[in-house]
Amino acid sequence: MLTILGLLLGTFLAMEGVAYLMHRHLMHGPLWFLHESHHRPRRGRFELNDLFGFFFAIPSIVLIYLGTHGHPPLLGVGLGMTAYGAAYFGFHDVIVHRRIRNAFVPRHPYLKRIVRAHLIHHRTLTREGAVSFGFLYAPDFPAAQPRTG
Repeated sequence: MLTILGLLLGTFLAMEGVAYLMHRHLMHGPLWFLHESHHRPRRGRFELNDLFGFFFAIPSIVLIYLGTHGHPPLLGVGLGMTAYGAAYFGFHDVIVHRRIRNAFVPRHPYLKRIVRAHLIHHRTLTREGAVSFGFLYAPDFPAAQPRTG
């Protein structure tokens, strides 16, 4: 049980590196045709970028399945990936982009910093010139008036 919990936590933390690399080199690279919708004003409830949630869920589902069918360590990895995805959705889609209405206002300096970094990332409407591709880690940018959307 401790091994699975350790793998869950370790995978959750490692997913920040995976997310950074995917965002920086794939989403702002060859998969820009999907991700671009996230840098533009949304028309309707969904955007093409939402497909990434499905793409990223597949390995988690497979690992959880394998972890419950004879390979227990894979359960921790799959759950860690799922936990990261849930945290990402809650922070990114609910708190930053308000895709689900809520009254939460980030007051902690860490939360303010990662919200500001994400909004600064959205200042660019092209795949070039963007900064701050992470989620849990964000550089401390100077206070600015970021473009929202």
